[in-house]
Amino acid sequence: MEAYERELHRELVNLDRVFDRWRDGKISSGELSYQVHQYETGPKLELYKKYNDLSHDVNVAYAIATGLLKRDGITAGLLEAISSLITFCQSLDEFERIG
Repeated sequence: MEAYERELHRELVNLDRVFDRWRDGKISSGELSYQVHQYETGPKLELYKKYNDLSHDVNVAYAIATGLLKRDGITAGLLEAISSLITFCQSLDEFERIG
C-alpha cells in the first residue's frame, strides 16, 4: 500500500499542476478535461492494474528496486524471500532506462 500511495501521489501532483495551469488561465476547460481523461485512462489505470493484478511480492520487489521503498524499512526475512525478484526488477528498470 505504501508503494501504491507514493506512486499515486506522484501522479496526482502532476495532475494538480494541470489544474494550476487551468486556474491561471493558461489552458482551457476543454484542455483540462482532456488532461483529466488522459490521467484516468493512463497513469490511474496503469497503477490500478499494477497493484491489483500483480502479486504483492512482485509489487514490493519493484518498489524496492526502484527506490519507492527503502530496504531498511523491510524485514530481513522478506528481503531474503524476494531477493531474486528484486534483482529481476532492478534489471528491468535498468533495461527501461537504456532504451
